[in-house]
Amino acid sequence: MPNIPNKDKNKMAIYQMFLQHIIFSLEKGGKAAVVVPTGFLTAGTGIPKAIREYIVGERMLRGVISMPSNIFATTGTNVSILFIDESNKDGKVILMDASKLGHKEKVDGKNQRTVLEADEIQSIIDTFTKGEEKDDFSVLVDYEQIEQKKYSFSAGQYFEVKIEYVELTQEEFNAKMNEYTDNLKELFAEGDRLQNEILEQLKKVKYE
Repeated sequence: MPNIPNKDKNKMAIYQMFLQHIIFSLEKGGKAAVVVPTGFLTAGTGIPKAIREYIVGERMLRGVISMPSNIFATTGTNVSILFIDESNKDGKVILMDASKLGHKEKVDGKNQRTVLEADEIQSIIDTFTKGEEKDDFSVLVDYEQIEQKKYSFSAGQYFEVKIEYVELTQEEFNAKMNEYTDNLKELFAEGDRLQNEILEQLKKVKYE
């Protein structure tokens, strides 16, 4: 049961109750898609984490899509779509970061929202339904990996960090090292100058 604010009861996190209601209302093999605040995906304590632990423990997560900011014109809250599938006991979970898609448009001359292009929407649908992995966009994980990541549902925490290696000749390596060394010497010299200037200014400070 989420806390009830003393001053503004409208700010109560009722989505947590709604989500629990959906989970416990599912029939065997049932499916559901629920919009949640993106902060729910990584909250380290409290009801959100307990719900994520339950979903993973019961093996009923199909996937998550993190949407762009301002996808709704009436609120600036970042949202994600949580897909629950009671029958996905042994399947992979697809986590998707679509937060960089879309373009901004003004609604009613004042409110701004992010609008997805038709091809972007189709890309999200195809990637999700086919369970495809795409660099910095989607990743397939199993329940054990989610447990190891403290039940995080955020795609970004599972993306592979890629390091590009560039082949250098001995001459190119020496030139870069000399450049870095010269820059570092300049920074050290500037640091010494500033240190001496500060010390000189401190000598001028008098008690009155």
